[in-house]
Amino acid sequence: MPKKSDDANGMKRWLAGASVFVALALVGILSDSYIISLMTIVLLFTFMGQSWNLMLGIGGQLSIGHALFVGLGAYSVAVLYIKYGVSPWIGLMVGMLIAGAVGAVLAWLSFRFEVRGIYFALLTIAAAEFARIMFGGWEFVGAMQGLFFQAPNGTTDLLMLRGDARFYYFVALALSALGVIGTEIISHSYLGYVWRAMRDDDEAARALGVRTFRHKILVISISAATAAVGGGVLALVQGSVFPDSMMGMGVSVEVLIGPVVGGLGTAFGPLIGSLAAIPLNHLMGALGDSLGVPGLNNVAYGVILIAVVWFLPDGIWPTMVRLFSGVQLPSRPWFPQPRKVEE
Repeated sequence: MPKKSDDANGMKRWLAGASVFVALALVGILSDSYIISLMTIVLLFTFMGQSWNLMLGIGGQLSIGHALFVGLGAYSVAVLYIKYGVSPWIGLMVGMLIAGAVGAVLAWLSFRFEVRGIYFALLTIAAAEFARIMFGGWEFVGAMQGLFFQAPNGTTDLLMLRGDARFYYFVALALSALGVIGTEIISHSYLGYVWRAMRDDDEAARALGVRTFRHKILVISISAATAAVGGGVLALVQGSVFPDSMMGMGVSVEVLIGPVVGGLGTAFGPLIGSLAAIPLNHLMGALGDSLGVPGLNNVAYGVILIAVVWFLPDGIWPTMVRLFSGVQLPSRPWFPQPRKVEE
């Protein structure tokens, strides 16, 4: 039976999460166009960071080429909408299916031939780079010239997922909320416990009867499909799709930076990490351009990662939770009590 204190803590977490998203909704209502555009990118990479967080933070499978799945989602939406006039809702579903299948095949081939750990991570980089080069020479998807969406006319069309910057902000906010809720639910479900057991000790999990081979394929497939949804919406927000902008190494870095900085394996880690890292990246990029120092934003990313690893190895969010929850006194003293001797 769950304890009342656990129920109270769970209620506090949900109330705190709801208040965060209410505050973010107010940001979308009250802010100017620049803040809205920047925060839309933050929220989209929060959602895509949740997919990476699910794969590594809970499933224990390291990917450094998540841009592959982001790009597949982006191109699915762009090709179907621009060339055939198909609703982006259909494009998102197609992108999910394609990315999920590619992730499953990649995982099956890797783990079938015992490619694990850092070697699997290198394989994901190679797959993303292969796809980027292939799409860069594929005329059907625009090659290096890219694909461009028609400029929005100012009206909101929910069926075609078209609207102004504020509309896309709330779409990104909804995705971000779904990502947090989904991660929280999975973390406390049967799958979450199985995946964490697989993450912590693969051999022990197999000895207990967990079919780790199937679960690895499952977590990678779900992660890939989720990242594709974020990529499809990102393509609509940016209004264009290029191989480098959707499948480049920089996209993979921005996907993983949020969970790493915010806190791996936590529901709110990707959101907090993205809020801390992505605006700083844009600020340093603008400052570097004004000072004539290209690449200053990459230096800032490096400093953030070093600082987090050195000072906050668990990430920002777990540290915040410990600070605000306070130190609770144990119900019983930790030292042994002297026994009363009966005379």
